[in-house]
Amino acid sequence: MTNYGTIPTSSSPSGTTVNLEYVSRAKERIKAGLATRRPWREMFDIHSFSLPRSFRETVSRVKANLAYFSVNYAMVALVIVFLSLLWHPISLIVFIVMLVVWLFLYFLRDEPLVIFGRLITDKVVLIVLTVVTIAVLLFTNATTEILIALLVAVVVVLIHAAVRKTDNHFSDEEAAGGLLRSAGPSPSS
Repeated sequence: MTNYGTIPTSSSPSGTTVNLEYVSRAKERIKAGLATRRPWREMFDIHSFSLPRSFRETVSRVKANLAYFSVNYAMVALVIVFLSLLWHPISLIVFIVMLVVWLFLYFLRDEPLVIFGRLITDKVVLIVLTVVTIAVLLFTNATTEILIALLVAVVVVLIHAAVRKTDNHFSDEEAAGGLLRSAGPSPSS
């Protein structure tokens, strides 16, 4: 008697369980990475915009905002590059493939990368992936579009960072530290 056409009744094979665990870990790491993203409402709060009074204030704002909104700015830059590649389907596919490669080799990796028995550091992985990504995208004949998109992204980020006031920036750690210090006894007592 053959089993052709029957539905297996056993539980999921161990390979599927491993894959589900990996996907679950990847999902958690993406959430943790995006947890440092600031709320978009805070980033685009209309009351927080004003022109800086001096060059020194401009530089100070840019530094503070780049540190505070770094994940948001990276997402804005990626969206601008993505949009610039919409008219170049091959480049867009390459961009998405390289994004997946970055996710698996750099962002979602739990253990150190070992190739041919040699430990590869994160710095080496970062440099190699950057060079490979740029080289592969340049071979897709969308060089001009990519460079223009990166230039537009830099200009957009710098303009926002320069006109966004920094007086209401504070990290969660600073807020918790400030509350904990104010709740305890003062050093002079």
